[in-house]
Amino acid sequence: MITTLAVENYRSLRRLIVPLDRLNVVTGANGTGKSSLYRALRLLADAARGGAVAALAREGGLPSVLWAGEEKPARGAGRADPTGLRLGFAGTDFGYAVDFGHPIPDRSLFDLDPEIKRECTWTGPVLRPAALLCDRSGPAVRTRTADGGWHRSVNGIRPYDSMLSELADPQLAPDLLRLRELIRSWRFYDHVRTDAHAPARTARIGTRTPVLSHDGGDLAAALETIREIGDRDALNRAVDAAFPGSRVQVESHDGRFELKLHQHGLVRPLSAGELSDGTLRYLLWAAALLTPRPPELLVLNEPEASLHPDLLPPLADLILTAAKDTQIVVVTHAPVLAEELARHAVRHRLDVNSIALVKDAGGQTTVAGREGLLDEPLWYWPKR
Repeated sequence: MITTLAVENYRSLRRLIVPLDRLNVVTGANGTGKSSLYRALRLLADAARGGAVAALAREGGLPSVLWAGEEKPARGAGRADPTGLRLGFAGTDFGYAVDFGHPIPDRSLFDLDPEIKRECTWTGPVLRPAALLCDRSGPAVRTRTADGGWHRSVNGIRPYDSMLSELADPQLAPDLLRLRELIRSWRFYDHVRTDAHAPARTARIGTRTPVLSHDGGDLAAALETIREIGDRDALNRAVDAAFPGSRVQVESHDGRFELKLHQHGLVRPLSAGELSDGTLRYLLWAAALLTPRPPELLVLNEPEASLHPDLLPPLADLILTAAKDTQIVVVTHAPVLAEELARHAVRHRLDVNSIALVKDAGGQTTVAGREGLLDEPLWYWPKR
């Protein structure tokens, strides 16, 4: 489980170090940095897939994403390097940090592509020299051996590649391989489509689907998978809590799966194409949260979108049910959802880690109620 998330110089996140728990709820007004926090987590996941540099380039390169506020740091915040973007996390087993910087100009058309200047993994919650497992500086990488020594890579890593994707050798770096697979298990859901042409509204060839796709096109197959190998009772309770007297059914026609919703008082079930945006979105969240294959980390961005306020209590119950098997981060604009999560958490015997983001006078995102460095988790960045 991740216990600390650290971001430096990403948009309004000049220096943000936050503790994470089993269930985390990120709130704040528009423009306070919630989306930036969500994107920072996605960039960390992209690093394990070798796609972080490309993702930054799509945002316009480092000049477009770096902190652009005043250089004088807020009192007690310490000096931040405005030329580098740093991302990292630490947990009960591993920690990881990556430092992106500007490339050396060489008249290349790819000069907007950032380079990885430093990259480290370690064991435990805090970076210490004795805890280092893999250490990358520029193109050179060294990995800790079983006898406590170091193995240095013969071939250097290209500046736009992560050691997570290039050096995950089960013989030379088994811990790096474990960390890569852990990060690759992270799951993100952001603005799942429910419009008239949404993939979830059409019948599709169905196969066993323990993980709902990001576009929701395999919704019917995902729900049927939950019914057959997952928690069928939890799915039935979630549907009945949101739509009393209703139940879902999946029909197969020549292998094409079609979702039907039976509702009290209607003489025939409604197909996915007939459902309202809110009803369809709730069923998508049910499929995502009741997955028979829980990830290490599940991140939901604005799950309350298009939902009637009456659906927020059952959505909170769904999220809390999922939090028993996986770590969850919910980024929300809805104070009501945050309140429902806190209220229902007592019954689920879970604590809610509330992270309320605000902006200070200089435009820097901070956590509400935090006075200084002593109020945040201990964190050290690897030096270039």
